Amino acid sequence: MAEKKTSIRYWLTFAPEIGKKPLLYLMSKKFDVEFNVRSATADRDVFVMALEFTSTHEKIEEVIHWFEKQGVQVEPVEINTIEG
Repeated sequence: MAEKKTSIRYWLTFAPEIGKKPLLYLMSKKFDVEFNVRSATADRDVFVMALEFTSTHEKIEEVIHWFEKQGVQVEPVEINTIEG
């Protein structure tokens, strides 16, 4: 029986020098996880994205750990902050 898929949203915050890497492309090649960019903003000091990941809980955790190893700060999103 296949594991149940779930959707979880996270804030990803990182410095511009980390943002020069194609992180979403690399993540999509490495992991079988659907993602949706729910919100994004950037300035010269910080990049912030709200991403929604859909997969098994285990695979989403692997993605989160991978982003953290890349120097990205990852925090859960409260649904109401980006609903729409």
